[in-house]
Order: sequence, then C-alpha cells, then structure tokens
Amino acid sequence: MKAVIFHAVGDIRLDEVAEPEIQQPTDAIVRITTSAICGTDLHFIRGTVPGMKQGTILGHEGVGVIEALGDDVRNFSVGDRVVIPSTIACGYCSYCRSGYYAQCDNMNPNGNQAGTSFYGGPELTGPFDGLQAEKARIPMAAVNLFKVPDDITDDEAIMLSDIFPTGYFGAELADVKPGHSVAIFGCGPVGQFAIASAKLMDAGRIFAVDTVLDRLEMARKQGAEVIDFNKEDPIETIRQLTGGIGVDCAIDAVGVDAECPHHAHEKSEQFEKEQEMVAPEQNPQGDLWQPGSGPSQAQRWAIGALAKAGTLAIIGVYPPNDMSFPIGQAMNRNLTIRMGNCNHRKYIPNLIKLVQSGAIDPTKIISQHESITSVLDAYKAFDTRQPGWMKVALTT
Repeated sequence: MKAVIFHAVGDIRLDEVAEPEIQQPTDAIVRITTSAICGTDLHFIRGTVPGMKQGTILGHEGVGVIEALGDDVRNFSVGDRVVIPSTIACGYCSYCRSGYYAQCDNMNPNGNQAGTSFYGGPELTGPFDGLQAEKARIPMAAVNLFKVPDDITDDEAIMLSDIFPTGYFGAELADVKPGHSVAIFGCGPVGQFAIASAKLMDAGRIFAVDTVLDRLEMARKQGAEVIDFNKEDPIETIRQLTGGIGVDCAIDAVGVDAECPHHAHEKSEQFEKEQEMVAPEQNPQGDLWQPGSGPSQAQRWAIGALAKAGTLAIIGVYPPNDMSFPIGQAMNRNLTIRMGNCNHRKYIPNLIKLVQSGAIDPTKIISQHESITSVLDAYKAFDTRQPGWMKVALTT
C-alpha cells in the first residue's frame, strides 16, 4: 500500500509498504478514505519535535471503513464508517475513565510516565504507525474508533479526528466564559477552531494574532479582531484595545514553530539559543522545512497580552526538551496556566452533535482536497504557507 514515510529530518517519501495486519484481538484494520496534513507533522519534518524513528508512517487524522476486526472488538462491525481520534487510549485505566485519554497509563510502550501516545509520532509516543496511508492498524479499537453517523460527511468527520477537538479543548482550558475577551495566537487550522470554539462559548471579544494574510482574513470572517504581528506589536495593540487591561484568556495555538516579527532583532540571540535547544538536528532545504524563528514567541506574547490573574491555555506542540517558558513574568502576574495534549475521544460525541445541529460547519477550514499520490507537493505548499493553503484533506 502507499504511505507517507518519515526517513529523516527534512526527508519524507511516498513509499510502498506492507499492509497492516491484526496483531492483537483488540485491533481493527481500517481502510483510510480521508486523512489530512497537520502542523504537528511539520514539527517532525523540521526537527523541532525530535526523536522520530526512521520508517514511521506519518499522520494522526483519519476517517475510514473497517475492513477487519480482532475477536475482542465487540462494538463495531466490518463495513462501519469510523473516525479515528488522534490520541491512543486503553479506555479502562483511571486516567481514561476520568476523560484524560491523552494520559492513558497503558498504551504507551515506553511506560506510564512517557506521556501521550498518538499515531505517526516520535519514539517517545510509541511509536505507532500513522494514518497517511491506504490502511491503518488501530489498537484497542473498541475505544479508539468512533462510528460516524450517516448524516456526517467525510470532510466533516476528518475535522473531528484532531483539530476541532483540539481547538475546543484549548478554549475549555482557557476557561472561556460568556463575555470574556480572548486572544488566540496562531490562525492556522487549530487556531481557527479555537476561534470558533470561543464563539460557541459566547466569548465577548476575540483577538486573532498571525501574519499570514489569508489566515487573518479567515479569522476576520469568523468575527475575530485581527492583528498582524509584522505590522504592530500584539501586546501593545491588545492592551490599547482593552483599555490597558489585557484579555481574560489567551490560547497559544502555534507551538514551537512560532515566528518572531521580521524586525525583532533585539531578541534574535535568545531565539537562536532556543532553536538550537529544541531542534538539535535540522535539514532546511531553501524555504522548505525551516524551523520557526521564535520558539517561545507565542508564549511571550500571550503572557504579555493577558490581564493580571488571566488564564493561558497552551495547545500548540512543544517537545519535552524545550525549557524556554518565561515563568517569571507569568508567576508575578498571578496567571493560571493550563496546557496539554487534547483528549480527543472525550470531545468527539458533543462536537458531532454541534455539527449535526448546524451550529458549526467545520468543512470551511478545508482549503484543498488532494490525492495521496500528490501528498509531497501538498506538504511543501503547506509547509511554506502558500496563499490559500489552510488545511489539506488527503484522499486514498
């Protein structure tokens, strides 16, 4: 079968590999009909989240049809159409039973302190082969699949695999309440869903910070007040627009590949040290696979833009070796900081209901549909933030 394979930092290929097989009685084999490219995948290729194993299939978003089931999968049938939550859980440990599927005690083969398991990630997450392939093996399938209702399309369902739950999770972590002011740093796909989720939670004002024009325009169409960080200072602008107070809530939807403004020469040495720390191996090729120029930039802006005693949610991805968080400023302003990987399965049932009700159309985020045979060109366009490339759905 065809699959997107990680070979090395800066080196991914569309290869022919063996089809997956049932390994445990709790497994399922899913024929993938739609997958997607995510910014998290770019972290691995850029080297800003290190530790990838050569030969791992990339991708953690998937919708498909069950082709085979282990004997202990009792709640699905061959032929069921399913969405695959990005994080992998056992369903029975104390964390899973409390809804913390991303901190499952049992699924990470590196041990119960190793953290989140998900498809297509570094060795520390498993590794588990990912979903940018024609077929995938799903462990503990009774928990790690969710049946897609007939009135939900593949395009709607693929947004429920990761980025819509993650954006909603971010707004929930930020403790968005009716009337609150919210600043969202990063207007990529997850940031767009964070904006949409803050609206669903009746936020009073939403500020959206980025510099990619089409992303800012999409945020504006959602009703956000947009700020281009290459044209104005986000902290100064947000304080000016909030009477000098700052926002109640901030969401970092960027992560380690944040960019600093073109004119920010005074912090270039600081950011260079951070970049060397988080990405000891890099392999940029012209404009391709360039690590972000300011790894802690989104955090710094978010902390500065918050009102005293405000709440910061971090849903952008940072690697375990990142030690650059500006803790002193946050501590001395009595900020609450909440962060982590999304517990996708917890949110999918409610988000399906929101889509069915017409409260939100998640497909508006999808900008391209590409065949898996064109995946490498799609990766390059997405990595370099080509105009109009917001979210790529891949068909097999």
